[in-house]
This record gives sequence, structure tokens and C-alpha cells, in this order.
Amino acid sequence: MYLEIVSPESTLFSSEVDSVAVPGINGEFQVLNNHAPIVSLLKEGMVKIHTHSQSHLELDELHGSIVPHNDDDKVLTLNISSGTIEMNGNKVIILAD
Repeated sequence: MYLEIVSPESTLFSSEVDSVAVPGINGEFQVLNNHAPIVSLLKEGMVKIHTHSQSHLELDELHGSIVPHNDDDKVLTLNISSGTIEMNGNKVIILAD
């Protein structure tokens, strides 16, 4: 599936991914490939992006750069203060604050 994370300032992430876990207002949930269409509000927390092509990385929200971590998992992380997620047609868009 394709994931795009957009903030008011710029596009923070745009790539094919295996799954994404987000902090929903009623608890964390995960969106997988071919998930049913969904729209949900997000609260403050960490977005976890599971990729098949990258080592564990942390996305620096302020600078838009990716910083390596010492973990073998293929996960990108991004802290958000709030936002909205939409999944439709195997494309996920996260509007993050």
C-alpha cells in the first residue's frame, strides 16, 4: 500500500509500506495492505511505519530527515500531536499536526 504523511508545512513521508500503526482517539490501531476504507481522528502519539526496504529509522519532524537507530526491525517512527487518517483504494493519507 502507499502511505503519504502531510503536515501544514510539507510532505513528511511518501512511499510504499507494509503497514502503519497510528494513535487513534480510541487507542492505537494498525492499517494493513487492502484494508477497508476508513477515516479516523488521531491523537498525540507515535506513528509507526513498517517498511520492507529500510532499517529502523526515526523521522526527525523538525528537519525532515531520517535518523538511523540500532534496531533490526524495519520501522520508521514519527511523533504527532494530532491529525486525521484516511485509507481508500490501498492508499493511506495522514494529515498530521
